[in-house]
Amino acid sequence: MDRSLPTPPLGAAQSRRGLYPEIEAHAFGWLPTGGPHELYYEECGNPEGKAAIVLHGGPGGAINPTMRRFFDPQKWRVALFDQRGCGKSRPNASLEDNTTWTLVEDIERLRKHLGVEKWTVFGGSWGSTLALAYAVTHPERVEALVLRGIFLVSQRELKWFYQDGASMLFPDAWERFRAPIPKAERGDMISAYHRRLTHTDRKVQAEAAAAWSQWEGDTISIRGPEARPPKFNEVDFAVAFARIECHFFANKGFFAEDGWLLKQVGKIRHIPGWIVNGRFDVVTPLETAWALHKAWPESKFEVVWDAGHASTEPGVIDALIRATDEAALV
Repeated sequence: MDRSLPTPPLGAAQSRRGLYPEIEAHAFGWLPTGGPHELYYEECGNPEGKAAIVLHGGPGGAINPTMRRFFDPQKWRVALFDQRGCGKSRPNASLEDNTTWTLVEDIERLRKHLGVEKWTVFGGSWGSTLALAYAVTHPERVEALVLRGIFLVSQRELKWFYQDGASMLFPDAWERFRAPIPKAERGDMISAYHRRLTHTDRKVQAEAAAAWSQWEGDTISIRGPEARPPKFNEVDFAVAFARIECHFFANKGFFAEDGWLLKQVGKIRHIPGWIVNGRFDVVTPLETAWALHKAWPESKFEVVWDAGHASTEPGVIDALIRATDEAALV
């Protein structure tokens, strides 16, 4: 089913759904991984409801209370967790044993810990990458997929956002992003930032992290930089976010080859899926979501005509709420 809307339908803005009411977590804890990491997790909603797992973005982001509100709390049992090195997980900003595949193992570890047989996997941006990586590895554990801002960590995507592409739309923000890097190193911005974000001097890390995080904050929403999540202004969050994100990108997402994830989609075509992407998403351009939908034509595909990348833009909220409501019936 293709719901792509090239022009706004009459009255669409008035009829949009909003987030469910604020809700508190009714359980939380730290889950050991058998290594240096302990994962912070929480649960909200109906303990007897349909199970879902929320995968935050980044890599390097963190969960927040708004993420609980994309699900009907009467129908869903929702689990959320901070990925390795992120948020309240310990140790903060650690790159040790921190790869796509250890995160996939962590999702399975949490599923078993919570006693869940199968669940709906919900993720946006990097969360969509991780959701797909988990689904192609453990398709028998995935009841449905709800994905937003599709990102497959291809070299084309990384070059667009960190080298040459998005810079043409945001030249002012790009100039700020480029400023900490000497001209001689600007031919490979990810490598240049990686050197600074893994530097032994915390000050060097913090300065690079501030610029790296600001670049994403400046481009994330068509509503402008004022929509940037407040946590981007916090040094500890920015360092963890930038260090982990750059670590994954410098290592090409830890995939076997460029484009690997898209080639695996045949393994999940039987799983019900919803794909949502903003028409004006600069961080994860629509091309990638379109490629995923073409490889997975059974998925329900919706382009939000007046949105960028942020999950909190009204049209994106509306599409995701409708998707989780439909997924609750699967």
